[in-house]
Amino acid sequence: MAQYVIGDLQGCFKEFKAILATLAFNPSQDTLYLVGDIVARGPDSLSCLRFIKDNASSVKTTLGNHDLHLISTFLLNKQPNPKDLLADIFTAPDRNELIEYLQARPLALFLPEFNSLVCHAGLSPEWTLAQALKAAKIAEQAYQGKDARYYLANMYQNGPTRWQDAKTEIEKFCYTINAFTRMRYFTSDFKMDLSSKGSPAQDSPLIPWFELPRASSLNDLTVIFGHWAALEGKTNSNQFQAIDTGCVWGQALTALNLETQQRTQQKSL
Repeated sequence: MAQYVIGDLQGCFKEFKAILATLAFNPSQDTLYLVGDIVARGPDSLSCLRFIKDNASSVKTTLGNHDLHLISTFLLNKQPNPKDLLADIFTAPDRNELIEYLQARPLALFLPEFNSLVCHAGLSPEWTLAQALKAAKIAEQAYQGKDARYYLANMYQNGPTRWQDAKTEIEKFCYTINAFTRMRYFTSDFKMDLSSKGSPAQDSPLIPWFELPRASSLNDLTVIFGHWAALEGKTNSNQFQAIDTGCVWGQALTALNLETQQRTQQKSL
């Protein structure tokens, strides 16, 4: 039984099917973990959603910022942004079931067999693994529960920038969503900075989240994440595995074999 983690699909269904063929993926034996951003900006988000729902027993996904945006847009009765290419989801006969399925997905998946955390953007340097998983569970209950619309309507805030400053439920929710789905950089005093999206620069005062010091209990944990295509799959650390390699931007889709750590890529079609 092979187990793989695959980077941001963003509606690139042709490339997704092609890489599964290369891997000889067998849904009755193998398992896929997806880092989120299943939808948006690629040509066939609808097929991506249907595939993960139809293969739920063998395909596990976390949520990315684009997935949460889709859920929010749908539940709050807003119009999708044309550039996200999501209109066919909103008119699909199975749209309710697809959104409901997506909404039930988690922010993070911990794989004890590999001591690995799979998530979209990464692991906040302020958290231990236990803190991260607890925060994720509380946030999941918020966006899946009876008050989901309230939390989703107030999701887009750039603060608090530090976990220790998150006092209210909504502040903790926003920090957790930002950490798991939007985070890239911090300042040297551990303040999350969501303004910059480019590749790391030596002369920048901003520090990639994975380069900051963290709890010694995390020394043996591997974090596998997507979201940051500008990294081109490189962090210069085996502990932090970046696997968003910009398929939707004309680059490639990446799959990581959890047993062998071998990477397989499918160029954009």
